[in-house]
Amino acid sequence: MSEEQISKIEVIKREGHHLRGTIAKALQDGAVKFSEENIEQLKFHGVYQQDDRDLRKMLRQEGKDRHYMMMIRVRIPGGILSANQYLQFDQISERYGNQTMRITTRQTFQLHGILKGDLKASIQAINACLITTLGGCGDQVRNMTACAKPRMGPCAEWVRQDLLVLVDRFSAKTHAYHEIWLDGEQITLAEDESEEPLYGRTYLPRKFKFGLAFEGDNCVDVYSNDIGIIAHLENDEPAGYTLVVGGGMGRTVSDPATYPRLASAFAFVTREQLAATCEAIVTVQRDYGNRENRKFARLKYLIEHMGLDTFRILVEERLGYALAPPRELNWHSFQDHLGWHSLDHSDIGFLGIYVENGRIMDTAHLRLKSVLRQVIARYQPTIHLTTQQNLILNGIRQKDRANIEMLLREAGVFLHENISVLRQNAMACPSMPTCGLGIAESERALPSLLSKLEQVIARYGLSDEPITVRMTGCANGCTRPYISDIGFVGRVVGKYDIFLGANSLGTRLNELFLEQIPFQSLVDTIEPVILVYANQRMAGERFGDFCHRVGLESLRKGVSISG
Repeated sequence: MSEEQISKIEVIKREGHHLRGTIAKALQDGAVKFSEENIEQLKFHGVYQQDDRDLRKMLRQEGKDRHYMMMIRVRIPGGILSANQYLQFDQISERYGNQTMRITTRQTFQLHGILKGDLKASIQAINACLITTLGGCGDQVRNMTACAKPRMGPCAEWVRQDLLVLVDRFSAKTHAYHEIWLDGEQITLAEDESEEPLYGRTYLPRKFKFGLAFEGDNCVDVYSNDIGIIAHLENDEPAGYTLVVGGGMGRTVSDPATYPRLASAFAFVTREQLAATCEAIVTVQRDYGNRENRKFARLKYLIEHMGLDTFRILVEERLGYALAPPRELNWHSFQDHLGWHSLDHSDIGFLGIYVENGRIMDTAHLRLKSVLRQVIARYQPTIHLTTQQNLILNGIRQKDRANIEMLLREAGVFLHENISVLRQNAMACPSMPTCGLGIAESERALPSLLSKLEQVIARYGLSDEPITVRMTGCANGCTRPYISDIGFVGRVVGKYDIFLGANSLGTRLNELFLEQIPFQSLVDTIEPVILVYANQRMAGERFGDFCHRVGLESLRKGVSISG
């Protein structure tokens, strides 16, 4: 590949000296923002440079630069952290951030509003509780997700350990992180020693995502990952894993050659084969992935380009043996484990708490951040973050349940039985005012839209139907809108494309229904479809399945549809 062909970011990575760039110097220069080259390097360190877009016009009129600030995304494998780690994040957000914490769809925390001058202190404080930001973003394997449901017994421990082996294997090995953020000591390598034996100088062509599910429970949307790992259990022991490959949600509206894709069934592997097989898959993507055009750099495009059979041959060549065919998979749930649950009929249980759009904060009517701080400090549960932006408190004793519930209710927190099914299954990305890619509102817009939509589905007797609604401010699909029953995707300011027809179990993509619908018209546009569904669905038929069966063209025409 010639120098002219590779993308600009590939050059930045190559010349960045294993993610160092000039970040250390820039942290001391007194400027409020980083250079373009350092911005790209910082992503690997879990940092995005953003600005408050609500202030842009006013600042421009005043002749001032933008209000720059940093977002830090950490890496929490499987979303599990201790009470003390949670409380440390709470303190960091209060001291350096905007006093909120956001649970992401990748089962980790984002801290927003951190100024450049506080960035190093923030990352040091995160590392002090034994959590890293390295791998939060960038062209590498990112935070690995897993089913958030707490499980007891050796089987759960074995699967957890298998996940942690993968985390260690695919973590960046560069010393830059410690040099820049922690002790500052530079390490000299031997001539024959490679600082990044897996990733090399230019890391991966694009971000790479792992997700781990237990067969039957697809709360993690496992098919949306580059590698999805599905654990098979037999007699309460792990019998191995089926791997699915090539999932990804991102697309570019202006380029019809880009698209979301669900992962394809690939192979069955034993526990002993899991790590080596995953490494072979990642290295094939490293060596063959598109480094010329980042729009086509994800694994899904490589697999579509060369075909799954050719891809399997390349993986098997690196392994030195043939892979077993994938097992048939059965799914029965996608729910996010909200509410009270007992662990194997013991005195210990867990509580899944709904967090609207993943934003942990205090408002005049909802003191969620304060009460979680109080409960977690007093009862010391283990915290499980979920890929649907909620939170689980694990390790609660039966005798403490009533008091915890009282504290939550006094703070204005509704438990899941007091939250509509529609709202429980809804997600939105941050978008405005911080995300530089956001085109339309998302997190700030979805709550009011859901209030109107709740009234519509109640009118037609559908309040108990598990309809999933996901909204994003752009087509990148951070909340996985393309595998929701109803997807609202920001197209231009104030207007959205509507997608319909996925299935609730996350095994079928939806399709584009209508384009550029104004926000204020979204519910009115969807209501006729909901009415037809209420009147003409088959017994037990879910909303997405109905839309898929009858066809979106028929729904657009508004014709009468017979069962």
